[in-house]
Amino acid sequence: MTRARIDAFAQAPSRRRQSASPGSRLGAALALALFAGAPPAFASAFDACLSGLRPLALREGVSASTYDRATAGLAPNPEVFDLARAQPEFKTPIWDYLAGLVDEERVADGRAMAAKWANALAAAERRFGVDGPTIVAVWGVESNYGRAFGNRPLIQSLATLSCGDYRAAYFRTEFFAALKIIDRGDVAQADLVGSWAGAFGHTQFMPSTFLRTAVDMDGDGRRDLVNSVPDALGSTAAYLKKAGWVSGLPWGYEVRLPQGYSGPSGRKGKQPMAQWAARGIVRVDGRPLGAGSAALLLPAGPNGPAFLVTKNFDAIFSYNAAESYALAIALLSDRLRGGRGLVAAWPTSDPGLSRADRRELQTLLMRRGYDLDGKADGVIGTKTKQAIADFQRRNGLAPDGRASLSVLTAARGR
Repeated sequence: MTRARIDAFAQAPSRRRQSASPGSRLGAALALALFAGAPPAFASAFDACLSGLRPLALREGVSASTYDRATAGLAPNPEVFDLARAQPEFKTPIWDYLAGLVDEERVADGRAMAAKWANALAAAERRFGVDGPTIVAVWGVESNYGRAFGNRPLIQSLATLSCGDYRAAYFRTEFFAALKIIDRGDVAQADLVGSWAGAFGHTQFMPSTFLRTAVDMDGDGRRDLVNSVPDALGSTAAYLKKAGWVSGLPWGYEVRLPQGYSGPSGRKGKQPMAQWAARGIVRVDGRPLGAGSAALLLPAGPNGPAFLVTKNFDAIFSYNAAESYALAIALLSDRLRGGRGLVAAWPTSDPGLSRADRRELQTLLMRRGYDLDGKADGVIGTKTKQAIADFQRRNGLAPDGRASLSVLTAARGR
């Protein structure tokens, strides 16, 4: 499970009740202390929770010495509870999502990385059958090719979440898995930094996913997704292979629907290609649909781009469990192969912005006096969304907080 997937997973309703283990009982006390605004009580409850978790960790195979060293003097980070419970203030349309993930900058960087790590990618493809552009696309979306690991210490974040009242049983499993990674000498504790939920490394594995899937591709006897690009790329290929990747099968391709199409669609509704052809569906590049089976994906409805997607799209989907994410990986991989990108336009008159355009917008907003912490980083966080919404109100635009072309045009003064 990757960072993006856990961000979505943590907001989902619990599928089962958690048992009243020592950690969960202490977690309730910890949460009460936190939300009562009592830092001393919070720290005390956290220490008690760590003591209660110690025998559970040892039963799971964590050594006593590793547990004690990793938790010695450990302070909780209450911020992770806010992040775990945070709900998005603005819904992101898929054309905005893809505009920032599949832009010319990421394509150019991906091609450079593919050339730099050609030998490692070739080795991963030989061993697992997953092509280089797909592996590089995952790398680009997950961490911007190693530039964005996240900066929160995993042991602190996961220990805090393990002692809270929000999906504590799940995060406790990840906490113990992170300790096992340290125990086995794969990654040092100092290098285990990542997302608030515990995803780490070039391709953002959760600790339990790392234990199940990571491989040593550089031959140093360790599986290191932080300091070894070959290990990270090979582990990503291993993950996709286990998720059902079929070597040589395309993820799918863009198609054109007949006028007024009202037939079946949905990622799970796979049918033989002949049936899609009989409905008048054709590839946008004019080539035959081919053999096998696929499902029709309409991420923006019948008036937007349409795709026939195969089993390999499902393998990508499993990395994050979001169709928009899987489509970003798929489309970026096509661009890395030299493809031209989408043919059909998204059904909007106000398209989203690339990261370069987002940085420009943030710069223009700061010049107008908005407080964005001095950052024009292309990341549309809460402060940027609030600034955009205020700017929109003042300029007669709908205050939806979207970083869109209309906002950028208005900020440019045109």
